[in-house]
Amino acid sequence: MDIKKIDHAFIMEYEFFLKSVRNCDNNTAVKYIKYFSKIIKICLANHWIDRNPFANYKAKVKEVERVYLSEGETEKLSLVRNIFLFSCFTGLAYIDVKNLTKSHISQGIDGEK
Repeated sequence: MDIKKIDHAFIMEYEFFLKSVRNCDNNTAVKYIKYFSKIIKICLANHWIDRNPFANYKAKVKEVERVYLSEGETEKLSLVRNIFLFSCFTGLAYIDVKNLTKSHISQGIDGEK
């Protein structure tokens, strides 16, 4: 697409596309449009386009209430954390760790399990 064809209507259609077709929440769509506006600013700085299509565009970020984990949930997730760390240190894929059994534990050259 020719960069000179990007106008305010295109930006509004892009926002609608992100929210409807791509099922992005409002704040995610605003974030993507913000990234796109940075590209447009580069185009303006290099004189590739004459006017800023974002001139009349206002992004509205909605305040989101964050839900934090409870003490019980953090205890349940400690096993998940330990499995993740085990995978990191051993280089095993998740499916390989999932398929591990006690029969896979063997004695090393140092005599330890």
